[in-house]
Amino acid sequence: MRFSRRDILKGMGAAGLTPLIVNTGCSSSDGSSTPPLPELPDYEWTGPTGPEALFEHGVASGDPLANAVIIWTRLSSEESPAEPPESNDPLEVWWELSLDEEFTQRVAQGTLRAEPDRDFTAKVDVTGLVWGRYYYYRFFAQGRQSPVGRTRLAPKADEASQLRFGVCSCSNYGFGYFYGYRHMAARADLDAILHLGDYTYEYAVGEYPSLEEQVRPVEPENETVTLEGYRTRLSCYRRDPDLQECHRQHAFIVVWDDHETANNSWMDGAENHDPETEGPWPDRVAAARQAFFEWIPIRENPETNPGRKLYRSFKYGDLADIIMLDTRIDGREEQFPAIVAPLDAPLPDNIMSAEQETWLKDELSNSTAAWRVIGNQVMAGLLLVTNTDGTKGMINTDLWQGYPAGRGRLMTFLRDNDISNTVFVTGDIHSSWAMDVTLDVDSYDPVTQEGSLAGEFIAPGITAPNDVALQMFDPEAFDPTVRYVETLKRGYFVLDVQADKAQADWYLLDGVGEGEGNEALDASWAVSDGEKHVTEMNMPESPLEEPPPLAS
Repeated sequence: MRFSRRDILKGMGAAGLTPLIVNTGCSSSDGSSTPPLPELPDYEWTGPTGPEALFEHGVASGDPLANAVIIWTRLSSEESPAEPPESNDPLEVWWELSLDEEFTQRVAQGTLRAEPDRDFTAKVDVTGLVWGRYYYYRFFAQGRQSPVGRTRLAPKADEASQLRFGVCSCSNYGFGYFYGYRHMAARADLDAILHLGDYTYEYAVGEYPSLEEQVRPVEPENETVTLEGYRTRLSCYRRDPDLQECHRQHAFIVVWDDHETANNSWMDGAENHDPETEGPWPDRVAAARQAFFEWIPIRENPETNPGRKLYRSFKYGDLADIIMLDTRIDGREEQFPAIVAPLDAPLPDNIMSAEQETWLKDELSNSTAAWRVIGNQVMAGLLLVTNTDGTKGMINTDLWQGYPAGRGRLMTFLRDNDISNTVFVTGDIHSSWAMDVTLDVDSYDPVTQEGSLAGEFIAPGITAPNDVALQMFDPEAFDPTVRYVETLKRGYFVLDVQADKAQADWYLLDGVGEGEGNEALDASWAVSDGEKHVTEMNMPESPLEEPPPLAS
């Protein structure tokens, strides 16, 4: 039997005891008074109990603000957790949010319907949260209770002097186990997970272009092209216990890269899309976008965001503005078709739309935070090699460097407006990098690092196989803006942001096969306050002293 908070208080009063939990205002960290906890109803169910696998996909939270957060779950069928309920009727889902894991201090509650046209996912934007930064949440449906999730809001003003984010990308289910998610799930001090794309991969079983063997099957076996296919692939990923646990313990801030639709995608097509056999590209993008917004705890508002734009920003008090881009679908022109290209190749201009570019510059100009963190799909720095004749060539024209006009406008803007304390955090290329971001090849002094406009930290893949093309080049031949590179190991990095520096600590794995997954610190690099280049650090940054406890 479950006793409500009201029942507990009544019982203590009848026994002549003084309640330890009182429904009065309390003081926040800045000394202001918060409202009393609301009186909320309790969950009741009198019908038949739903299947044990009802909450087989767990719970998740995301897009935290200082007073709001998205919470998410999905209902599954009795026959197969991969399938939605047998009935095609909407199902009522009860949710509640609390300051404690026992749910004696509930602050918000409501109901919503898991609809068949949203694959029976249930997502709610819980707003008006003023009682603190740390919350626990859960769902009920058909007499069943979901796992308890834990989430954390963004801080207000000067509420935080240290922020820590797990930063990751490129989780290819078939090519390894999600040990990186497991390790991040265990880190109680993370404010959020920044996922920089390739959350899922679209390829059919056995078709991903890699020298490595697939180690586990993925559903569906065919390539994901339709809405049903993308939903099934996301369902498969979200039943992985390590990814599910990471979502349960931490809020996620997610953008997509190309594999959520198709390899090397752009606004009107993709390298891995054939309109003759796979239909019109807009239909495929619409299907992928719908499934993504159904299954990811991402904020969507038809009134303010009718096209479900992915680029958005998050204010983490006075310490950091997190600016998340869409350099993949929104306005990107078709890539130049070459792995290696000369600097004078006839390259396209724009990696994003004019609207997004204006928005980004406004975000940078108007930011009053100590740091600007740009969450970005593809490398912003220059990945160049020196040829035997002394000339330079670029590796991978899918990166920012493959769009020199658009890249040049952004870098010139950073230079001309003297915007310091800016770091790009990036995914995509299944390897780890720390580098200086420059305007061009001639504006940088590799000794003094003068000419750098920002630092860039690049996350390895969670499991995605290493980029074979990068193995063709000696790292010593890379442009001197590259200060650290590790191209073989998978893992993630922890981004620590404090007033005096933004530091990335790379934790890499001994492997992603069965029986592997041990992590070790590989490198630490930082951008210091007032500077625009990366510096190697001799030790990782210390974790938070008193992080909120993990959900049990």
